[in-house]
Amino acid sequence: MPPSEEVAYRSNGLMEAIWNMEEVKVAQKFDLFSNYWNPKIAAGLNDSYIKLTEFKGEFVWHYHEKEDELFFMMKGRLAIKLRDREVRIRPGEFVVIPRRVDYRPMA
Repeated sequence: MPPSEEVAYRSNGLMEAIWNMEEVKVAQKFDLFSNYWNPKIAAGLNDSYIKLTEFKGEFVWHYHEKEDELFFMMKGRLAIKLRDREVRIRPGEFVVIPRRVDYRPMA
């Protein structure tokens, strides 16, 4: 992570646990959010980030060229439209969207 990103994430309280090897209190991290569809890095794991975000309404159709995306629901429901079907997840469930698969999340 570039130093400027590191400082930004540390300043909003989301990344400090990674350097201190402390537990991450996910519910408390969500209290720091002020807008939707704006993921924040909560931790790093090998070559990946664990990001948290809040959803509301619909997002645009898109795909990720180089990475898969995992959606794990803490609260509420999420529908993910694929070109040929729809996947719905509820609290305690997750789905992985493979790279280069076009999808549209809707809360």
